Amino acid sequence: MERDEGLELYGLLAARLKQAHTRVAGLQVTDEVRVQLSRRLLVITAAAKRDLPAAARRLDALMKDLEEGRLPDEGSP
Repeated sequence: MERDEGLELYGLLAARLKQAHTRVAGLQVTDEVRVQLSRRLLVITAAAKRDLPAAARRLDALMKDLEEGRLPDEGSP
């Protein structure tokens, strides 16, 4: 049962990551900002392999930033 729950959680996170990628792709921002956001999504994806709850929290934080209009500054890492 535990394995099935884990797979279900991965599936939910994967669907949310896909939505986040679509949202980032549709933003009217510079290429530099889009790259920074895409990198952040890649880090979250990699984190999901090791720590699913932490990855979900990071994705929540990213989505909240996007909803509130907090985008990375151009030129910042």
